Amino acid sequence: MSEDFEIKNKVAESGLINFDLSSLVPKGERIGIDLKDFLYEGLILKEKDFREKVAGVNSQDYNGAYVYIYNSAETIVPLWAYFLLTAKLTGSAKKVVFGNREDLEVLLMHSVMQTHDFSDLEGKRVLVKGCSDESIPENAYIELVEQLRPLVKSLMFGEACSNVPIFKN
Repeated sequence: MSEDFEIKNKVAESGLINFDLSSLVPKGERIGIDLKDFLYEGLILKEKDFREKVAGVNSQDYNGAYVYIYNSAETIVPLWAYFLLTAKLTGSAKKVVFGNREDLEVLLMHSVMQTHDFSDLEGKRVLVKGCSDESIPENAYIELVEQLRPLVKSLMFGEACSNVPIFKN
């Protein structure tokens, strides 16, 4: 082999920007609260009992957490019940939503997609990483494309060695 032989990193030379969507996932504990635990015998909402149980919640246990409130009982719960519990947690929890864990993640990523500054990617060739250790809602990828479409020169999905072109401007 010749001493003049040089290994070139064509990916590094391409000017391709690797973008990992998992870097935008909000950090913090996720905690679910089942309204069934606040119902009389897990089935009936009695206002006095419900208010007492909500009053007994230590809001500091949810400090800095992302909270999702759901109801696993097949009981209709009036909206004011969600109001009471949310009012108790607001100020301690970072965010409180109605739904399951997946609903929480969709809403968190939606908020990130609407507020993140993507201007550093303007005019660049961007490769969105295809695999991640984080669970990222599919909707986040859709919103990412909406945000990047008017900004970037080109968008690809996958890995540098095997990617799918999405568009070129």
